[in-house]
Amino acid sequence: MLQLQTEFRMLYHDFLALLFPEECRACAGELAIGEEVICSHCRIKLPYTNFHLSPTDNPLHRVFWGRVPVQLAVAYLKFQEKGRVQRLLHQLKYKGQEEVGETLGRWFGNSLKSQEAFQEVEVVVPVPLHRSKLRQRGYNQVEGFARAIAEALTVPLSTEALQKNKSQGTQTTKNRQARWEAMKQLYAIGQVKEIAGKHVLLVDDVITTGATLEACADLLLKNGARAVSVASIAYTL
Repeated sequence: MLQLQTEFRMLYHDFLALLFPEECRACAGELAIGEEVICSHCRIKLPYTNFHLSPTDNPLHRVFWGRVPVQLAVAYLKFQEKGRVQRLLHQLKYKGQEEVGETLGRWFGNSLKSQEAFQEVEVVVPVPLHRSKLRQRGYNQVEGFARAIAEALTVPLSTEALQKNKSQGTQTTKNRQARWEAMKQLYAIGQVKEIAGKHVLLVDDVITTGATLEACADLLLKNGARAVSVASIAYTL
């Protein structure tokens, strides 16, 4: 009986897919039966960084040299304007497509768990949104990605370890030191007990200058984290 119910649900799902085919969030083409969120063609064509194969010596890790002692630094994809990654991030951040982050997090998490270095991670912490932005958007676009990674690594996700105190104004006209000083005022520790003595994997969506992760990592280390590593969906090379 259970097998018949399962088969019926699968047939019903396939029937709905034929009537109302979903779009690939990367190319807007129709997803084939069995595909979810991102079509197989786009998955193959995504610009992967493969930084997880060398998490202590790659272009992203070098961004933090001399700034904050980050143990491991990885990004799943290379950000390219008007490319698949930009379209995926737009769907995730502005179109309510949380499943984009969850899917990418699941794929990336499976890659990370095969690397010995990431077996030392003890808790995953997403970069927080300010409460006004959270109310406006309805979700933190980083959280689904971070949660899927935490599940793959079989470690807890902490959404309370960090908090954002205020909304961020434009940083484009400021030099690096001014951006760093401004960024330090944006974030605060929420729950110290969730990171004290632990190796924290700090997660964001896109890394450009690295200022956000630098400020958050510095805060975590000063409040008792044993080590901090960083991961993101994409990195602007």
